[in-house]
Amino acid sequence: MAQARTTAEELARRWESDPRWKGIERTYSAEDVVRLSGGVREEHTLARRGAERLWRQLHEQDYIHALGALTGGQAVQQVKAGLQAIYLSGWQVAADANLAGHTYPDQSLYPANSVPSVVRRINNALLRADQIATAEDAGDTTDYLAPIVADAEAGFGGPLNAFELTKAMIEAGAAGIHYEDQLASEKKCGHLGGKVLVPTAQHVRTLNAARLAADIADVPTLVVARTDALAATLITSDVDERDARFITGDRTAEGFYRVQNGMAPVISRGLAYAPYADLIWVETGTPDLAQAREFAEAIHAEHPDQMLAYNCSPSFNWRAALDDDQIAKFQRELGAMGYRFQFITLAGFHSLNHAMFDLARGYAEQGMTAYVDLQEREFAAQAQGFTAVKHQREVGTGYFDQVSTAINPASSTTALTGSTEEEQFH
Repeated sequence: MAQARTTAEELARRWESDPRWKGIERTYSAEDVVRLSGGVREEHTLARRGAERLWRQLHEQDYIHALGALTGGQAVQQVKAGLQAIYLSGWQVAADANLAGHTYPDQSLYPANSVPSVVRRINNALLRADQIATAEDAGDTTDYLAPIVADAEAGFGGPLNAFELTKAMIEAGAAGIHYEDQLASEKKCGHLGGKVLVPTAQHVRTLNAARLAADIADVPTLVVARTDALAATLITSDVDERDARFITGDRTAEGFYRVQNGMAPVISRGLAYAPYADLIWVETGTPDLAQAREFAEAIHAEHPDQMLAYNCSPSFNWRAALDDDQIAKFQRELGAMGYRFQFITLAGFHSLNHAMFDLARGYAEQGMTAYVDLQEREFAAQAQGFTAVKHQREVGTGYFDQVSTAINPASSTTALTGSTEEEQFH
């Protein structure tokens, strides 16, 4: 017990003195963390490395922008193209990458371990890209293990579910995790109707459950709090005084309370979440800089160092809202307001589907000409660092040839030697 108390004292001192934890509050103690950590602690290298890298990037750069990846291959291409972080959307997992094997809308209909599974798949792809580059020793100094910020939806239940889901995300190697303040059993995409909020205090418990899981894992996971109060018109309960002034008094057939939406409840919730979150995200319906500024100023008036996140959503009709000049500088202006992490949630879904539709339409009309046109574009893109035109090499055939020759230097069964890729793709 004396050793445990010393460890708890050390942890409490770390929370007090380490700049990483400046402004972060916890509703539990260091003694709680030590008591719940068990006698053996697993190492979570990818999660720790990603969290530390993302934290550093967010403080050293004006902002970090990311695209939603749907597959491991997409994540690899993002890193090769120069992006420094990866976003993983629950919407995309629901649509085309969940463990049920079904196509779902963004309503938490898929198995709760689906997002951790995709986090692991993406990290596996990034690890393979790193192994290939290292084995080839051709001067590629890319840090392939970009941090992943993953969608935990509304937690798939209560605080205990959020605790377990956070553990699974960390085990899979996520650097950051976001939770939204909707009722899990009625969860909707932020750009759909029918959203039901939980009381402010209930979401604070969710955020603390996530932080507790990260502290027990001894990983400085970034916890992102999202509020849907800008558009949501329903809430489960009037128990929280902070919510009471927005409740109209009307009830629905399901027993929910009707609630006023807009910037006032958004700011109220943002201020309540700030002590427990590394970043705060307001789900918005349009790309509105004035709205973004209003929220940022309200939060920073009380929490000047609070980082913010922004969804540059494909659900917005961008050109209907902004002109070319406004679009070009949109992210820079957000960055100046403190929106340090900016992301396009469904970039993987839209790029994958449009690219395949474009190829298939051309192929239907022109046959092989359409595919050869794609191949020629791939060849041309090699000048910018694109490597997947050599598809055998891209997935590690040469790497496993090196594994084979390490085991048997006289191997006559290596795969790239004599391949069409070796002969035709120079």
